[in-house]
Amino acid sequence: MPMSAAQLSAVLTPIVDFVFPPRCPLCGSPVAAHGGLCLACWAKIVVPSGTCCKLCQRPMGELYGAEAEMVCAPCMAEPPKHSGIAAATLYNEPSRALVLALKHGRRIGLVPMMARMILPRLGGLEGDWLVVPVPLHRWRLMRRGFNQSALLARELARLTGKQLMVDGLVRPKATPSLGGLNRKSRARVLTGAIQPNPRLAHRLTGARVLLVDDVMTSGATTDACMVALRRAKVAEVRIACFSRVLDEALDGLRVSPEPDA
Repeated sequence: MPMSAAQLSAVLTPIVDFVFPPRCPLCGSPVAAHGGLCLACWAKIVVPSGTCCKLCQRPMGELYGAEAEMVCAPCMAEPPKHSGIAAATLYNEPSRALVLALKHGRRIGLVPMMARMILPRLGGLEGDWLVVPVPLHRWRLMRRGFNQSALLARELARLTGKQLMVDGLVRPKATPSLGGLNRKSRARVLTGAIQPNPRLAHRLTGARVLLVDDVMTSGATTDACMVALRRAKVAEVRIACFSRVLDEALDGLRVSPEPDA
């Protein structure tokens, strides 16, 4: 009788661990199992906490006695068209190192760990949802060999049991790097760059979409995705990302953000 995947994993894991001892992907220290960080590196990861904006989940500090329905100043000035942002971490040096290891170091083995870190931030996803990644232009996809957002989306779909639509959005227009551009300039560069997939637009109509990205920097890329999804007449969009750039929430801990891709 053939072994199940779980049984095969139980047999092979000790062998793999012996040949390739588990190491922390950030510092190289020994860890108990593959796909985890050591305690010292976990302590450096910043997870959004405290009172958060009810619309965008922006951390607002430890406001004891504050109402749970608080709204941050940016959302009061311009209410978002999504129904929330689930970010596993705030963007600092350790989270940046993980993002770069995945995106440019081709460490796709980090994806399950990063997706598991996003999962608790999602809350309940009741009913039917489509898990849609932020798309890459085909030239960038060919150069890199993979779309890191699509890998995260696939793992989140597996963990949540929701349906993956890896090509729900397409990026027919190639764009330059957005590094160094302000929000308005990024929005101008991205105008028309992201579209609903014409073959699948009918499936997006009326659907609830979990939009997945690795890093949310200025929000210009996710805004462009929102425009495309609204054009397809989706019912609701939530955003999930591994890391979110919110310098004001890091108490002065600054790093250079990875540009939207």
